[in-house]
Formats: sequence, structure tokens, C-alpha cells
Amino acid sequence: MPSFRGLRLVAAVAVVGSLTTACGLGGSSDETGGSSASGKGPLKGTVTFETLQLKPTFTKYVEGVIGDFEKKNPGVKVKWIDIPFQGAQEKLTADAGAGTLPDVVNLNPQFAQPLENKGLFVDMDSAAAKIKGDYVPGAWKAFTVPGRPGSYGIPWYLTSEVTMYNKGLFKKAGLDTAKPPTTFDDLLADGKALSEAGKGSFYGIHPALENRFITDLAKQGVPLLDADGKKWTFNTPEAAAYLAKLVKAYKGGVYPKDSLTQDHSKETEAYQAGNIGLFPSGPNFLTIIKQNAPKIAEATGVGPQITGPEGITNMSVMGLLVPKASKNQRAALAFASYMANSKNQLAFSKIVTVLPSVSKALENPYFTAEGDGSVDAQARRISAEQIAKAQSLVPVQYDDRVKQAVLAKIQLALQGKLGPKKALDEAVAAADAVTAH
Repeated sequence: MPSFRGLRLVAAVAVVGSLTTACGLGGSSDETGGSSASGKGPLKGTVTFETLQLKPTFTKYVEGVIGDFEKKNPGVKVKWIDIPFQGAQEKLTADAGAGTLPDVVNLNPQFAQPLENKGLFVDMDSAAAKIKGDYVPGAWKAFTVPGRPGSYGIPWYLTSEVTMYNKGLFKKAGLDTAKPPTTFDDLLADGKALSEAGKGSFYGIHPALENRFITDLAKQGVPLLDADGKKWTFNTPEAAAYLAKLVKAYKGGVYPKDSLTQDHSKETEAYQAGNIGLFPSGPNFLTIIKQNAPKIAEATGVGPQITGPEGITNMSVMGLLVPKASKNQRAALAFASYMANSKNQLAFSKIVTVLPSVSKALENPYFTAEGDGSVDAQARRISAEQIAKAQSLVPVQYDDRVKQAVLAKIQLALQGKLGPKKALDEAVAAADAVTAH
């Protein structure tokens, strides 16, 4: 997660109960992280804490939180390990096989899914029941597996996509620079106008299929999985109609010709280069655009997340998970809850444009006001407004293997080699085959 960053503490926010009982959180209202866990005495032992690519950008912040926790819990030593995103799933799978998973691990729901399928993580619905109500419901739910009881992670930080757009290119296309698109039809219409104005020098949108296709179906009310969480169901007439619109857009030149197999990083590069006019993505990418393309950043406006008729919005969630095999499970649970408590998440959100998963922290004026009027402040407010009702729309079963199987068919549809409905039927069959194993 290379793009999350800053720090500064403000007003006190409500306290997250974070003490532990034998193997669970006891619900104390202080923020010691468990120093007075009921009936079990002081916490002790070594806790290994593994994160995904947070060094060196967030070293000062993470080490600061660890230091505070250790000071409040002198019997506990936290050993921080940071690993790169690339190869993380393979490493964790190998660690699980060898019985060497860390005591607290930072994962998103999709990364965690293959391990959770083996029942490796502590059920936080039980172990952290006293703090569950403090978190944004959709964030807590992100770590549930459809068809199975329990939730296996404490939500950490969140993002909720906004729509960034290049106001200079909007002007060239004759579009209103104060009115970014808010619906999928508006997005494709504005994309078409931009591409027509660009005449090959710039385009409207990048498809970024790997990042958006399945999410966009969910936003439009398309059911992705059956109730048991075992069969994919997104080959509906509504999904076929939407895919037909994407096919038409591709044929009409709304997307760059070479973009079908490109990922989100290429979409980011295209926006920074001024090659596309619209960039729906997490607000944390504003920081990257400022660093890499200051002139594009100056021309950037921001609007709400693109949604369907029901206004459903998506969130991305990072969480903290504790393996059942942890030798210091009580201390690990206490540390995970401390790292993800209201105060620490608020501080993290002021380093980088992410949002806290604790509901009370989101009420801080930092997230509700326009602040200095900058595009960052606007994006932060919009994103925070969305998060209260947002959900993690992509099921944990949609892992990299399923994604690749699905997008191979969708790319064929956009190339005109499969009809939209046939492509979706084949995508569902391919996804079912992967999920069944």
C-alpha cells in the first residue's frame, strides 16, 4: 500500500475499548491497549507485527505507536516487520504452512481470504465484541465471509473513491468544470466528449478493469455471489447491458486503444501525463499526482464517487488480523486494537488522505469541513461523507485468481470477440471453477 502518508493529533476523540480478557478484548474505555485486562494481570510476551509496504514513509508513525503501546504495557515487546506488496500473498501462505505467521498481520480482505478459508484467524466478533460497535459497520463487515459466521479482522484504515478530473481538458471538451460526472452514464458521456475533443492527443477514461469492473457491477446492484458464497452470479441481463455500454465506449474511442490489459498504475500514469481527463480513484492518489505532476494537480478538480441508481458507494479496507496459533494471542489482540483505536487512526489520517474506521473519529472537524479549500480538503470531506454508508462491495472470494479468470473474458468482450452475455456466462463459469478449488 505504497501510497498512504502525515501526522498530527488534535482533539480527543471517543475512546475505543481495548482491554483484553483471556483471549478477547474486555471492553475497557482507556487506550492502554490492554494493560489492565480483567483478571489476567499485565500483558507480557513478544508480538510480531507484519505490515504491507509501510516503510519508510510511515516508519516514524508506526514506531511511535509501538513505542506508546510498549510504554503502557512494559511486559510486551513488539517486533515490527514490513514486507513488500509484491509476493506478500505467497510469503504469508508459506508462513502459514510453516506455522510461522506473525502475531498481528496487516491485510486487506482479499489478501486474507485464502488463509481465512483455512480457519487460521481469530474471530473478532467474539474476541473483540466489546469494540465492534465503535467501527464503521461496512468496514467491520468487510472481514466476514459470505455464508460463514464471524469476522476475522479489526478494520484499520479506509479509503472511499472520489472522481478526480482535469479541468483544463474539461474546458477543451466544452464540459462544465464545476460538474464532474456522478453516474456511470455521465462518466461514459463525458469520456466520449473528452476523447472526441482530444482527437487522439488525450482520451476520456482509462478502463482499469482490474480495479473497477466487478466493483462497478456491484454499485449498480448486480448480485456477485449467491447466499452461500460459493457460486458467482454476476451474469445478469443488467450486467450484460452495462458491459455492452463498455464495449460501445471502447469501439467509440473513449478508452485508449492499448489500455485493455493495463492496470491501475498505468491509469495513474495516464492521468498524470494529461492523457486522460477522468480518474476515479482513492483520494490518497492526489498526493502522488502532486509529487509527480504538479501542473496536472493544479488543474485537478474532485467530485463524488461514481454510483448507480441506488447511490451505493464502495470502500477499500485494510485490517489487522490475529492468527489463532499466536503464542501471545492476548497481547496480540491488545496491540491490534490499540493500533486501530480512534486516537491512533485519527493521527494516521492526518499523515495521508485515508479515513479512520472508527465512527467517532470520522466526526472530527478535520473530515467534515472544507478546511483550507484545497482539493485535498474537498476530497477528504467527500470521502468521509461517503464512508458512513459505504460498503466493501467486492467479496473476499474475488481474489487474484478469480479476477484474472473474469477479466480475460471481459477483455474479449471489449475486443468484440465475445458478446456481452456470453462473456459474462463464461466469466462466471471460470470464476466458479477457481472458487471451487
